[in-house]
Amino acid sequence: MSWRRHSSPCRVGVDEYEAHPMAKGGGGAWKVAYADFVTAMMALFMVLWISAQDQEVLVATSRYFQQPFTSPMSAGAGVLNRDGEEAMDQPPPSTRIKQSRDSAGAGSAREIDLQYLSSLAQDFYRQFQMDANAVDRPIDIEVTSDGLRVTLFDRSKQPLFAEKTAEFTEWGAFVMEGLAWMIDRNAFHVIIEGHTRAGLSFPRADYSAWELSTDRANATRRALTRYAVAPDLIRRVTGYGETRPHPLEAPESESNQRVAISLSVTPVRSQRPAPASAPPSRGGPVRHSQPTSPSTPPRASPSPSSP
Repeated sequence: MSWRRHSSPCRVGVDEYEAHPMAKGGGGAWKVAYADFVTAMMALFMVLWISAQDQEVLVATSRYFQQPFTSPMSAGAGVLNRDGEEAMDQPPPSTRIKQSRDSAGAGSAREIDLQYLSSLAQDFYRQFQMDANAVDRPIDIEVTSDGLRVTLFDRSKQPLFAEKTAEFTEWGAFVMEGLAWMIDRNAFHVIIEGHTRAGLSFPRADYSAWELSTDRANATRRALTRYAVAPDLIRRVTGYGETRPHPLEAPESESNQRVAISLSVTPVRSQRPAPASAPPSRGGPVRHSQPTSPSTPPRASPSPSSP
């Protein structure tokens, strides 16, 4: 800042200073520089504070910043664990949950599972900016004994599909993309169920609620695998038509138009029917014949030796 000194003609012995035009508000470059300096100092203080914490705080902080939706229980690429190894080499959360069951007690492992699944459900709600306590929310997530059950409602207020078709709306495609990301990251095993409401009329005689629910379930499968989900994670795709209405709704309610997706941590075992046993006879208990070895000819007894 420069100053010019001049003598006042009115007052003798008084020196006046006139400020440079840049000091009257004409330049703001120093404000930008000062803001950058303050930001850098704040970042430095945060790094110093984090470095002074213990390992648990370091791991929790790193996982917080690497997760897009701040899920505190899962690791990701570029994060160091307690042993200094990269978290990208860590198994998926489902494998870590199984390992916790093997290494810890059943009670503590169960608590870890529920805590992780609950945080995952809350992250999913936050991803879509949705109130988890709203009555008419378009997505309902329930924590089950082995994972999550996600119900996607196809209501007129916020439809998931185009009317009476298996074509996703813009909202439906957005939900599928976010859901596929969550399934792929946690390696969930997926079961998809399609449902419709009663009283629907279709223009074609050979197309009914059965075909619509099945087509929507298959459309969900195709969308998930197209975005991120591995095909071998899909375990079953079923359409139930209008045979399984929502327990709290009338059969004609539009809340019955839904897609229910069960996400399981452990693989779903296929239930094979047990071999049918022969019915017992009326005359008495069934006698099981034992296999007999083939009969061998009797050995000839040695003849008495002659004297």
